Amino acid sequence: MIPFRPQPPAPSLRQGYRLLENPGLTAEALNNLLIQTGDQPRSTASWQRVLERSTWYFAVVRDVVREPDRLVGFVRITSDMALNANLWDLSADSSDATQAEIYLALVTAALGKLKRELGGCSISLAAPPAALQALKHHGFVLDPGGIRAMGLALH
Repeated sequence: MIPFRPQPPAPSLRQGYRLLENPGLTAEALNNLLIQTGDQPRSTASWQRVLERSTWYFAVVRDVVREPDRLVGFVRITSDMALNANLWDLSADSSDATQAEIYLALVTAALGKLKRELGGCSISLAAPPAALQALKHHGFVLDPGGIRAMGLALH
């Protein structure tokens, strides 16, 4: 990706959905979202550690009648505050009809914050296939020049 080329306009979420920066989140809510996306839950201690060590994080919640807001999207950002930033845990509820919009809102928020705070840093991320359209919308290219990345999930 060309560093922070002009970005498309920020998407707006449908009524009843809100994008929040660094909200108070419970391990239970985060694990429910991970399970919805087919990922493995983590311990409360693990979530506490990763949230404390994240530079920023964003969540999308959906207002639910007679219930607390339901977490339907999440991404967290770590950075050395100079040259590098990583997006982690990019996820959106697969049962939500607005999943593509949730991914787009999360990616837009994360990249916008990085552009304002750390313009010019390189960005790495791992993302599920459902997030590819939102990433392509912002200029990310799958396997640029045939370069493929490898990752190891430690469970």
